[in-house]
Amino acid sequence: MPNSALLPIPCLAVVLFALPAQANPALECGEVSQEEVGTCVAEDEEGVEAALFNALEAAMVTAAERDNSRGGTETEAALMASQTAWEAFRAFHCSYIGSAHPVPEDAGIATRACWTTLGRERVDELVRMSQ
Repeated sequence: MPNSALLPIPCLAVVLFALPAQANPALECGEVSQEEVGTCVAEDEEGVEAALFNALEAAMVTAAERDNSRGGTETEAALMASQTAWEAFRAFHCSYIGSAHPVPEDAGIATRACWTTLGRERVDELVRMSQ
């Protein structure tokens, strides 16, 4: 991943702390129409995806620094394998959440809310790994 796309750590902190608290993203949207909840959840998901990208970049820098100090490449490789596995888990798990939702019309919102919730958790984990 190119280092030029990295945000400085203070900027990363501002982006990450701007994320809402760990809650159900659909409930954070308030009591509005189904269409407005869908839009709200989609916007939340976009913000989390941006934070996830930045947190992964920061964790990659830290992993590379650790590998450089140890003369190896295991940390970076392990992080990338971990991220790939996590992305697959999120896709399958959230697909299940959507398909198992008791109200078929809300399945898309449930799936996106799942992506956001798991994304927030992964951001927190990646930030811890980059410190």
